[in-house]
Amino acid sequence: MAPAPTPEEVVAAKRYTLMNLVRIGAVISVILGIAVAQGAVDLPYALGVVLAVAGLLAFFFVPPLLVRRWKAGDRGEL
Repeated sequence: MAPAPTPEEVVAAKRYTLMNLVRIGAVISVILGIAVAQGAVDLPYALGVVLAVAGLLAFFFVPPLLVRRWKAGDRGEL
């Protein structure tokens, strides 16, 4: 039987899960945006472009921002 996780391990697991959910959501946004832009989904073309670009930005920039915020919070700088 495995020992109970420490509080630090629980926090790390939650953060890891959140970071991956953000990335998965961003990928879904990019795919949906491409589908809209290609006409596979009946929504305005501009919305598709916005979704795709927002998804790309979220995929690359939101996880590092989360990490920076978590590190600042761990140091008590928030």
